[in-house]
Amino acid sequence: MATIDLTKENFEQTINGNPMVLIDFWAPWCGPCRGFAPVYEKAAEAHPDIVFGKVNTDEQQELAGAFGIRSIPTLMVFREKVILFQQPGALPGNALEQVIAQAKALDMAKVHQEVASQASGEAQGSRS
Repeated sequence: MATIDLTKENFEQTINGNPMVLIDFWAPWCGPCRGFAPVYEKAAEAHPDIVFGKVNTDEQQELAGAFGIRSIPTLMVFREKVILFQQPGALPGNALEQVIAQAKALDMAKVHQEVASQASGEAQGSRS
């Protein structure tokens, strides 16, 4: 499957409607972004079970701002609506494959449990 362009109009629907989504925050003028694009496209073709999205930070400044994107390219991995990975910089193909393998291997029941316990801990902390 090819990559899809993500905008503020389809972003939430894409994250909520797919078990795993990788996102490349990029810009057309960015040299490292252009260098990473073929690596990202190749991974998208190799993993048809994952949605590969691209956010053009020039056109989607509000979306980039919402995630605090300060450097591009930035790669983000969502699985079951949880951000598992976020890192600026272009990755070589083998490193991208490792990130994908690690994200697929995670026990999401444990991840959701950790997220819930962190959220309840923060809620208790804000009451004191």
